[in-house]
Amino acid sequence: MKKLQLELYTRPTCSDCQEAKAFLANNNISYIDYDLTQQPSKEKELIKLSGARMVPTLVFKNKSLFGLASKPTVMIGFEQNIDEVKRLLMINN
Repeated sequence: MKKLQLELYTRPTCSDCQEAKAFLANNNISYIDYDLTQQPSKEKELIKLSGARMVPTLVFKNKSLFGLASKPTVMIGFEQNIDEVKRLLMINN
């Protein structure tokens, strides 16, 4: 995997969120999960990053030697972005 940090904004009632989590678990991808029902303060951060409250939102941040660098890649929705997610995570299945 590239040197990426993945943050996933979710809600427990969201089926697409559950699919994203299952996909990441099945591919042994580590990520930070922000459950907005447990961490409502993250909602403002989500809106700032994506411009919306929609979940799942996947945020890919590049890691450099000095911490996080450059603008993050933000995707709203898992199913419609699966090919790009696989590309970023270098998953070939």
